[in-house]
Amino acid sequence: MIVDDQRAAASLLMAPAFHRIAEPVEAIETHISRVFLAGDRVFKMKRAVKLPYVDFSTPILRLAACEKEVELNSNTAPGLYVGVRLITREPGGKLVLDGTGELVDAVIEMVRFDQSKLLDRMAVAGDLTPSLMTAVARRIVQFHRGAPVLHSGSGSANMAGVLDINEAGFATSHVFGEAEVDDFSGVFRTALARHSELLDQREAAGKVRRCHGDLHLRNICLFDGEPRLFDCIEFNDKIATVDVLYDLAFLLMDLWYRGFAELANLAMNRYLDEADDEDGFVLLPFFMAVRAAVRAHVTATQVEEGSTDSKKIVAKARSYFEVARALFQEKPPRLIAIGGLSGAGKTTVAEALAAHVGAPPGARIVESDRIRKSMHGVPAETRLPDQAYRPEMSDKVYSEMAWRAGLILSEGGSVVADAVFDRPADRERIEKAARDRGLPFAGFWLEADPVILWQRVGERRGGSSDATVDVLSRHLQRTTTQLAWRGVDAGRMPADIAAELIRFLEAAVSERGARDDEDLPGK
Repeated sequence: MIVDDQRAAASLLMAPAFHRIAEPVEAIETHISRVFLAGDRVFKMKRAVKLPYVDFSTPILRLAACEKEVELNSNTAPGLYVGVRLITREPGGKLVLDGTGELVDAVIEMVRFDQSKLLDRMAVAGDLTPSLMTAVARRIVQFHRGAPVLHSGSGSANMAGVLDINEAGFATSHVFGEAEVDDFSGVFRTALARHSELLDQREAAGKVRRCHGDLHLRNICLFDGEPRLFDCIEFNDKIATVDVLYDLAFLLMDLWYRGFAELANLAMNRYLDEADDEDGFVLLPFFMAVRAAVRAHVTATQVEEGSTDSKKIVAKARSYFEVARALFQEKPPRLIAIGGLSGAGKTTVAEALAAHVGAPPGARIVESDRIRKSMHGVPAETRLPDQAYRPEMSDKVYSEMAWRAGLILSEGGSVVADAVFDRPADRERIEKAARDRGLPFAGFWLEADPVILWQRVGERRGGSSDATVDVLSRHLQRTTTQLAWRGVDAGRMPADIAAELIRFLEAAVSERGARDDEDLPGK
C-alpha cells in the first residue's frame, strides 16, 4: 500500500496539467528522495525507505522530515525554500494537494533555479574557480559560527558513532565482501584511536555543532549570485551533529574525488584562514576518508534497491571505497618556503604547489599578507596603511608565520610558507621551525626580470597583497643575499614552476630514502 501510494503521488507530481504547465516535468531520483522540476517550482518527496540511518517509512515521519528540512535550510539558503505541501486522499480516492483528507505524503516546495548553477554541474562544465571556492568557504565559516554547539558526548565518541553508521550501511549491501569491509573498518577504528585525544579536545572547545551534514558539491548552488548551502541532513540529528571540520570535509573530499585537488586545497586554506581552526588541520585526511566511505555505502545501497544501471553504480561505489583507502596513505610532514619580491608570483605558485604536498587535501599555506590582515582585524582584500608595514610589525608577522608553521608541523601536517623572505632573519625563523622538529625544509627563491615584476604588480587587481610599484622599487634597491635557498625562474607560468618544484621535492625524498636505506644494518 505504501509503495502504491508513493507511486500515485509521484504520478500526480509528474503530470504537467497538475502544475498548470505545458512542458514535461523532469524527475530526479536519489537513494532517499524524488525531485520533480515543474516550471518555476521544484517539489521534493521523501522516499518510503527505512535504512540504518533514516526512517521515512510512514507519511507522518516524512511530513516531519519535510518540515524540519524547510526550517533548517531556510537559514543557509534564503529565498530557495517556499514551504511544505500535503498530498491527501479525498473522499472517492482522489489525491490532491493540501486537501482535508487522509495524509498520503508530504512534499517540499522550492523555487526552481538554474540547474547549471549547482556546483557539481559547474565542476563537470569546468566552471569552478578559485574566487567561487573562496566565497563558498567563507559562507561555510559563517554558517559554522552560528551553528548550535551540542555537548552530547566526547569528540571521539561522536566519530565512533559515524563509523557505526557506516558499518551498518555497508552491511545493507552485497557490493563489498565481508572480509574487505572488516579490514576497511579496522583501518578507520585504528585512525580513530590515534586521533581520539584531539577529537575530545575539540568537542570540549565547542567544535562539535549541529552542522549541515551533507555538504558536497550537489548541495551547494549559486542563487542570486551568492553561494547557498541547501538540502542538509534533517532526518538524523546524530549524523549532522559533528565536528565542523568533518562537515567541511565532505566538500573537500568531493573536490578531491573529482580531480580538483588544487580547489580542495584552496577551499581548505580559505576556510582555515577565516575560521582560525589550525588545531584540527591534521584531522582532515581522516575526515575526508570517512566521507568517502559514506559515499561508498550510500551508493552501494542503490544497487540493492534494483538500480537499472547496477554495473555503473557498483563501479562508482568501489571508486569511493578505493579513494577512502588512498586517503589513509601516510605522508610525512615537511616545510616549504616560497620567497621572492613582489610580482614574482609567490602566492600563485604556493597555491599550485600546496595540493601536492603532504596528505590530502595538501599543505596548509601560511601567507604573510593574510596573517598581516588578520592581525589588523580586516578582510584579506582590505588595503592597509603604510604603518602596517613598519619593520617592527613585519617582525611580528614573520614570528607568527614561524609559530603557526611549527604548530602544524608538530601535529604532523605539512606547510607551504609564502612571504617575501628578503631579510636573513626572516629566512632563519622559518627554517628553524622545521629544524627544531627534525623535519625536512626546502626554500625556494622566485626571481624574474624587474620589468616582469613591475608589469605584474602594476596589473594586479584584488587579492591580499598591498604591494605597489613603489614598494617593489624599494625592494629592488635592497640587496638580497641568497645562500641556501634554491633559485627558480619565475618568468614562466605558475603551473610550470609548481611542476618543477614538485619534481625537485620528489627527487629529494627519493635521495633521502636512499641515504636512510644505506644506513640500515647489513648495508
